[in-house]
Amino acid sequence: MTKTAIVTGGSRGIGRAIVDRLHQDGLNIITCGRGDRPDGLPNEIIWVKADVTKLEDAIAVCQQARDTFGSIDVLVNNAGTQVEKTIADSTDDDWQLVIDTNCKGVFNMCREALKDMATSKGNIINIGSISGHVSDPSMALYNASKAFVHGLTRSIAIDHGPQVRCNAVCPGWIMTQMAEDGFALAKDPERAMSDALARHPVGRFGKPEDIANIISWLASDESSYVSGACMTVDGGMTSASPLNPGLF
Repeated sequence: MTKTAIVTGGSRGIGRAIVDRLHQDGLNIITCGRGDRPDGLPNEIIWVKADVTKLEDAIAVCQQARDTFGSIDVLVNNAGTQVEKTIADSTDDDWQLVIDTNCKGVFNMCREALKDMATSKGNIINIGSISGHVSDPSMALYNASKAFVHGLTRSIAIDHGPQVRCNAVCPGWIMTQMAEDGFALAKDPERAMSDALARHPVGRFGKPEDIANIISWLASDESSYVSGACMTVDGGMTSASPLNPGLF
């Protein structure tokens, strides 16, 4: 039977790459975002205009999957945002934006989808970040929010197994708009990007498709023994010492 997947934040970047890959894999796809249906999205993919930080919208996305395809088999929590500030400079509005999107949105979707997954052998995949393991400068709220995602992932795996598997994928520098915004914080963005590249043993930055490939595997039965894992996908960057290998 064809599996049904919900992918939040599927309009661009990593989310769109995940949507395209899972569609290629033959899954039924429901995706959502705060804007209108993105250009070029195949007609058979269901788009729901929704803000998953709002409980009623999270419920509506899940209900759309039930009404259209009958079940929710895979949930990919990709929707996320960042604010480039230290904790001292962060405002209440910054807190609300980042924590609502990166934490509350994930919580809302997981809780609603689990209503189906308790009887359908469900599979939840959260997009975490290496920033939940090691902190990027001037990204305090983002770093903290991704640590929350990692902790929630492990809790779901423990509390809801064996009926439900739950894992997180922790991307490193994937070249999207969010990554470019991060490099723009540096005093010399071009030098910062060059230095970061030298710290990648694979010799390149990541592409959204690199994350979509891992999601494809985690969504498949081939990964049936994997649960509670936070899988780092960063080209080897966080395996290195602080010494820049490009200088030796």
